[in-house]
Order: sequence, then structure tokens, then C-alpha cells
Amino acid sequence: MVLAAPLRTFAVVIAALVVLAAVPGTGSADAGRFVWPLDPRPSVSRQFDPPEQNWLPGHRGVDLDARVGQTVVAAGDGVVAFAGVVAGKPVVSIDHEGGLRTTYEPVEASVAAGRRVTRGDPIGTVVAGHEGCVSPACLHWGLRRGRDDYLDPLPLVERPVIRLLPV
Repeated sequence: MVLAAPLRTFAVVIAALVVLAAVPGTGSADAGRFVWPLDPRPSVSRQFDPPEQNWLPGHRGVDLDARVGQTVVAAGDGVVAFAGVVAGKPVVSIDHEGGLRTTYEPVEASVAAGRRVTRGDPIGTVVAGHEGCVSPACLHWGLRRGRDDYLDPLPLVERPVIRLLPV
């Protein structure tokens, strides 16, 4: 049947789009709402590497190459949830729409908890001392949904490449 192959291809494409639409995450819908926390766009020196269980060690964010004193900006609109020191490290955390929280460390804060920030607003400066950093300085940028759902922050700023394969 001449019509069978095009119909089968159409059905596969529709099924793939339905599956992609149903996958939860921080994909392209967020990509326009967020910006890189450093300018110019930094290199990623260490990728997101979540543990299999939340109580195990892992890398719950990405490390971005930076300079000591470099300005850090809010990646998206939100409210500063925390600006202070945790375990000896200066940290800024921002709550965003949809239950997302971005975290930036080590950052000497120029904002206080409760302050509303807009994407691109300065929130502090990078300080030295991020453990495991291969550069002179790094910004650890984390993303979490809810209390324990750690996510890769890169999809907030990078549009995913979708390729359809021939059948």
C-alpha cells in the first residue's frame, strides 16, 4: 500500500511529540525566561552529576569558570530566599515561579533575603574557594524543584536540540 509508509511515519512523529510534551523538566519553556548567571557566557568546568540517592555524594549543579570579583546575576525573576553563609561558604538562593530554586556559590551577596529580583539583576560577586574548581575561580550554580529534586540548570539557558530520525 503506497499510503501506509507516510501514515506510519506521521504516526511515529506524532507519538514522539506527545512523549516529548509529557516529559517534565526545565526544558525549552524555561529557556527564554532565564539567562546565564555570568557574563560573558562561561565555560562549564564540571557537569551536573546527581547521586543515585539524595543522601549519597554527588555534584548537584554545574561549575562555571569565573573570575574572583566577577558579578553574578539572577538567572531568572524571583525572590531571594537566602543570602548568607552555609558550612563556611557564602551562598545566594533565589526562589522562582514553578517551585524552582537556583543557588549560587561561593558568592558574596549584594542582596538580602526577601528582595525581589529580575532576570539579570546583580546579586553578588564570585569569591575564591570553591572546592574542586580547576580554574582560579568557579561559580557553582545549582537548581532544585521542591525540597529534594535536584536538576541540571543548563536546560534553563540552553535550548535542547531535537532531531527526528528516519524510520
